[in-house]
Amino acid sequence: MRFPRSCGILVHPSSFPSKYGMGDFGLEAKQFINFLVETDQSIWQVLPLGPTGFGDSPYASYSAFAGNHYFISLDTLVEKGLLKSNEVAEAEMPITTKADYATSYSKKEVLYKIASERFYKNITKNEERSLRKFCKENQFWLDDYCLFIASSIQNSRNVWNQWTLELVQRDPVAMAKFRKQQSEEIKYQTWLQYEFFNQWYALKEYANSRGIRVIGDIPIFVDHNSADVWAHQQYFEVDKQGNRKLVAGVPPDYFSDTGQLWGNPLYKWDVLEKDGYSWWVERFRQMFELYDAIRVDHFRGFDAYWQVDAKEKTAIKGDWISGPGKKLFKKIKAELGELPIIAEDLGVMTPSVEELRDSFQFPGMKILQFAFGSDSKNSFLPHNYTQNCVVYTGTHDNDTTIGWFHSAPEIERHRAREYSLSDDHDIQWALIRLAMLSVADQAIFPLQDYMNLDGTHRMNLPGTVENNWNWRYTPEMLNSVDKNRMKYLVSLSNRTYRQN
Repeated sequence: MRFPRSCGILVHPSSFPSKYGMGDFGLEAKQFINFLVETDQSIWQVLPLGPTGFGDSPYASYSAFAGNHYFISLDTLVEKGLLKSNEVAEAEMPITTKADYATSYSKKEVLYKIASERFYKNITKNEERSLRKFCKENQFWLDDYCLFIASSIQNSRNVWNQWTLELVQRDPVAMAKFRKQQSEEIKYQTWLQYEFFNQWYALKEYANSRGIRVIGDIPIFVDHNSADVWAHQQYFEVDKQGNRKLVAGVPPDYFSDTGQLWGNPLYKWDVLEKDGYSWWVERFRQMFELYDAIRVDHFRGFDAYWQVDAKEKTAIKGDWISGPGKKLFKKIKAELGELPIIAEDLGVMTPSVEELRDSFQFPGMKILQFAFGSDSKNSFLPHNYTQNCVVYTGTHDNDTTIGWFHSAPEIERHRAREYSLSDDHDIQWALIRLAMLSVADQAIFPLQDYMNLDGTHRMNLPGTVENNWNWRYTPEMLNSVDKNRMKYLVSLSNRTYRQN
């Protein structure tokens, strides 16, 4: 699927300057969308919106379907009459450039429970119908997710393969008994998901109504400690006790000398194929409802993936195994129609991966920070692009452009200066200009680059588990962005586009 010539910004909702310790779907989210409109942007790209587990990573979620309920806006709950202003005032925190997830979570949880109790106590017939409709439409994952979270809480948040064997193996009698015991917690978790999706769809509608398309992100693999693996063990490489047998990662690459051992249990693609890829069809179905397009993380894993024994400590020892390839996407397309997908095709690509990507006309990704490590044949240099691609200065896994430039080898900095006809001043704007003037259909940049921020403001450092995913901006930082310069580049590069 070809996308129109356009441009936009990559920023996750957690980075919004809410006064409750982390970004959410409230006023600041709308203010950011207004900023996109004011600067003639037409794309907002986010990271996965699922409930985060260890390390607060959006790529390590308790569910491939559920939403991170901590994005639920407390102020919106006040507007709905489910909370009072003096109650939410207790959860206010200073607005800094780092999210304080732990404190925010603990304060919000108390208030969410109050709001949930009031919702059920005063539920109207229309709300009751709406809730029933939500539960029915999301039955594929909702019941299992709510039960999973209830059991996780009951078991001190231990990984599910450490629960009682009856629950690990989903014994019907034990499941029915536990569901009855935890009925109140399940009701609460159901409301959280209901409210999350209500607020997200309202926010997305606000963006769409102002001409902004929302691009989401779908990780190819799911976390071991997730409702998905627990509920569908037949699709994953786990044993009867729920222990991982074969896990995902990538071999040594640009980011790490020992590769990246992600630890996600691998799929049993043969079993999924026999079942008509139903789990994947449902996953993409929901993603296409949540977003206007999706970036598929680690796209090459659908062609071939790096398989590592779960006992290994690094990703050095492993094997390339063939993935489902075209069969999966043909099935999804047959079920869902047009596929608005961006393929994350970074790293070492093979002709078969490129053929898989191109056979469905999925645009690939170009990262300008990778463009200066070799000669003029470098595929990340703009003169080597095809139109059907998306260009970034960097992504959530890269340093900010200023941070990258000042830590890069001198030879790379020299090539960047030569190619962009710039000096060390405003290198981020020089690369933004290169990307905007390229033939790439879409140009998307991390908000940090428009804010002229250094490497202390990067979102994630791959291969590390601490101090990631918590970057935030303040209202003053957004107000300081050079909007006129942004609008000038949009006009100069013919990227003015509005979705109707």
